[in-house]
Amino acid sequence: GLMPLQQIDNNVQITIFPPGHVETYSLDLSGRATYVNTTRFHKIGEPPAYKTLVNPVDDDVDESIRVLLDAAVHKRTMAERRIGCLLSGGLDSSLVAALFVRKAKEIGIKYPIQTFSIGMENSPDLLAARKVAKHLGTEHHEVVMTPDEGIESLKSVIFHLESYDITTIRASVAMYLLSKYINEKTDTRVILSGEGADEVMQGYIYFHKAPSPSEADTESLRLCRDLYMYDVLRGDRSTAAWGLEIRVPFLDHRLTSYFLSLPPEVRQPRDGKEKYLLREAFDKTGLLPNDILWRPKEAFSDGLSSVKRSWYEILQDHLCDQINEGELEEASSKYPHNTPLTKEALYFRKVFESFYPGRADWIPYFWMPRWTVASDPSARTLKHYKNE
Repeated sequence: GLMPLQQIDNNVQITIFPPGHVETYSLDLSGRATYVNTTRFHKIGEPPAYKTLVNPVDDDVDESIRVLLDAAVHKRTMAERRIGCLLSGGLDSSLVAALFVRKAKEIGIKYPIQTFSIGMENSPDLLAARKVAKHLGTEHHEVVMTPDEGIESLKSVIFHLESYDITTIRASVAMYLLSKYINEKTDTRVILSGEGADEVMQGYIYFHKAPSPSEADTESLRLCRDLYMYDVLRGDRSTAAWGLEIRVPFLDHRLTSYFLSLPPEVRQPRDGKEKYLLREAFDKTGLLPNDILWRPKEAFSDGLSSVKRSWYEILQDHLCDQINEGELEEASSKYPHNTPLTKEALYFRKVFESFYPGRADWIPYFWMPRWTVASDPSARTLKHYKNE
């Protein structure tokens, strides 16, 4: 049977099982299991090793993307509980919501589709999500987040995340609070979301600065490989903390392997737009308003910010008073792995260590943009790089 965690000896070493692997054991007649081996069954970018029901359309990239993403959404509609959608009003979550609303009609889902957005008052995400929800005809729920609510949730967020990564924590606060609302105010328990598209399809602002298609391809593969420690972790832990199950169509095996098989030069940003192929595939389909389909990228924690003041600035200002200069100066000796360089980072690390002492190696590095000099991961500090 399963042993409660509190009954496990402190000397037992619990390690993270590597993604894309399977472990084999032999079981004897007495019920004793003996380890045999660990083998890799999947690598990022490889096609599925099994027969798939839906496949790309020969020589038609746009149609292939449409077919595979639609199938990815359809596959994730199997549920006994009510399904809803997180909706930031950005490209990724809006496409997932639009495809699900259409699919719900096709397969006869009877309940109204609920969409959920969160942001500070009059934030870009709230306004855009409102427009998309109206276009799709969903039962839309808005949560207006205050700075105090976000700050008060930080320790709980870090506890559930088991991470001290700056970007992950900033973005998780809003998802955590929105999940709390969904749990307490609705009966939706399965959530579709847009995570994964930025890594697979080169959606981050800094991809505009990639020195070459091959380097952009290498970076995209790296992001996909490490995603389970960052955005996937955020999505899973922030929702699971409130009893929700998140499903992410953009990380469907068939879709990701197809997209990553395309020539590197066609996957890069084009005409000043990230994820150009994805936008082009759904252009003129009427699925989304044109200004939403071609809306510029904003990080989740930036899009939810007030137009007057960014969420990351609010955090930094508040946490500046929680850490003194002496602590920051001693950080390199106290925390040699992923040394905190700012008061915000040091605060996150101290909270993390209070819950998980000596576990800093759970995070291999801080998520930061590439090909540019940046002291902060916020997309709002990087926008000017696009137009240099």
